[in-house]
Amino acid sequence: MRLPGSGCRLRKRMVRTLIEWAVSKVKFRRMALLGLVCVSAAAWSLVSGLMVSQQLRAQSAQAIAGSLPSFEVASVRPASPSKGGFIVGFFTYPGGRIVAKACTLQYLIMLAFDVQRFQISGDQGWIDNARFDIQAEPPDSSQSSKSNPASPRSPPSDEQRQMLQSLLIDRFQLQFHREAREGSVYILAKGGKALKLQAPKEKSAFPWAGGIGGGLPGGSGLRGENISMPQLAERLSQWLERPVLDRTGLSGSFDFEYKSGDEDTYASSTDVESSVINSLKGIGLKLKAAKGPVATIFIDHAQQPSPN
Repeated sequence: MRLPGSGCRLRKRMVRTLIEWAVSKVKFRRMALLGLVCVSAAAWSLVSGLMVSQQLRAQSAQAIAGSLPSFEVASVRPASPSKGGFIVGFFTYPGGRIVAKACTLQYLIMLAFDVQRFQISGDQGWIDNARFDIQAEPPDSSQSSKSNPASPRSPPSDEQRQMLQSLLIDRFQLQFHREAREGSVYILAKGGKALKLQAPKEKSAFPWAGGIGGGLPGGSGLRGENISMPQLAERLSQWLERPVLDRTGLSGSFDFEYKSGDEDTYASSTDVESSVINSLKGIGLKLKAAKGPVATIFIDHAQQPSPN
């Protein structure tokens, strides 16, 4: 037996349930649509961020190039090997003219920013194998136009390095950023023994250091000609692939030679390190491991230039 009005109440509850179900469906679709919009917005934000980041890097590189001195004329061409292979070198001449023969972009960056190979990161796949010939001359108004290097093998001046940076940004579309991270370094200092350094026999000689027979230091020892301590620290940094900081306090340039008595044969990087450390002890210097800032050039973008 039904109570009076119970059917009405049942119908009302059914209608209310149907309404609540319909509302929940609408809310669910609205939330799903909102979620899709949020995901799309996030994706577009990421893509836009990458595009803006690339644009900012390009603008930053252009701004850097605009603030740097530049060569008045410059020619950049792919290098062609001769019968004996590539003749590689970077040369400086009176009047500020520079000539690069069969140089990779990696090597040009090393010269332009005065860094070593291990201080360059962000390989583009071709920067250490594609080779280029470059000839460039500065404007007459520059300090470089008045330069007269002692040797074509003399390193570029600070202004010439900046001009080379500008050229790489313009012709190779180079985009980069710099960072200094804590890393392993060596300190070049005086040792406990008497210094075996002599005044240079030839003060006009090209500053050089290497093995007794030339090239990398092997088992036979270490020899230097007309080389200063900062220059020696730079050479050591190349061999040891770690920054070497000059803390000797010694000024001027020197000749030196330390013979270990072993044959000077080709050595692995480990042999070079041990040979260098032992040879430095023989001339009264030492290398001390330490921690310090390691400057790094990170390549964000580069492309091969068209010949001109």
